Amino acid sequence: MQLFYNPSLDNSFKQFYFSAEESKHIVKVLRKKEGDILYITNGKGYLYKAEILNADIKKCKAQIISEDKTIPQSYSLHLAVAPTKMNDRFEWFLEKATEIGVNEITPILCEHSERKVIKPERLQKVLQSAMKQSLQTYLPKLNPMVTMDEFVEKSEGDLKLIAHCEKGEKVELKRRLQADKDVVILIGPEGDFSNNEIRLAYENGFSPVSLGRNRLRTETAAIYSCTVVAMLNN
Repeated sequence: MQLFYNPSLDNSFKQFYFSAEESKHIVKVLRKKEGDILYITNGKGYLYKAEILNADIKKCKAQIISEDKTIPQSYSLHLAVAPTKMNDRFEWFLEKATEIGVNEITPILCEHSERKVIKPERLQKVLQSAMKQSLQTYLPKLNPMVTMDEFVEKSEGDLKLIAHCEKGEKVELKRRLQADKDVVILIGPEGDFSNNEIRLAYENGFSPVSLGRNRLRTETAAIYSCTVVAMLNN
């Protein structure tokens, strides 16, 4: 099955048009024609089955035949991650985290951050592509970049955790987690969180966790965290 994405779809739609980009892909690349069946999600949990009415390369028209609502997972994972210096590494993280299962992502600006600007439009496309490729119906929420201080002071969750490389008593991530709980995990930049940032996180209810003996890159730490949470809950 190939999955398409149309964020404007809801239960009020009977017929709709694909965007010019999607229409070209459907008609010219996939060579779909009138009467063929397509599957579409709105990224909000719904899977729609639709029949092509007009295979126009610029404005493909389809009619919804049926719809199905995917039951949301029993937990929520919010990753707050400092964007890496190399864009492709951060995009790789977004892709893999979406495939594994993440609900919300917030890029954070830290004292040691080497990348201070991101391109939300590009990152949204990465998330959408990963959602479609992995046949999911929920699109992870990508928040605007905020400072580390802003994030920790406003974040909410049953479990609030921070992974850093400074010495001190830490509990392994898998031992800190609990099934069916909403989790927020902070992952710092290549240069790690500063001492002030770690202290501020503690003051706002974040607990330190260990991601193993080896020192991990930012994107690896984020994917590892995502995987451990998913394994506990699945």
